Amino acid sequence: MTKILVDVDDDALAEAARLLGTKTKKDTVNTALRETADRLRRAKAFDRLVEMGKAGDFDELLDKSARRR
Repeated sequence: MTKILVDVDDDALAEAARLLGTKTKKDTVNTALRETADRLRRAKAFDRLVEMGKAGDFDELLDKSARRR
């Protein structure tokens, strides 16, 4: 783990702690960083799925005649 000295907006930190349900500043910052990375990763994956859909990559799933019975 890397130690850093950084100025943080107290109001933003307090709101993040309240929303995240964290108790310490360290937990709040670490949780916020993880949550942000996770959300951005999911958003990028969703964007990739949208592009795949536009490209027709899932069209065969819409073909009812190709389904097994």
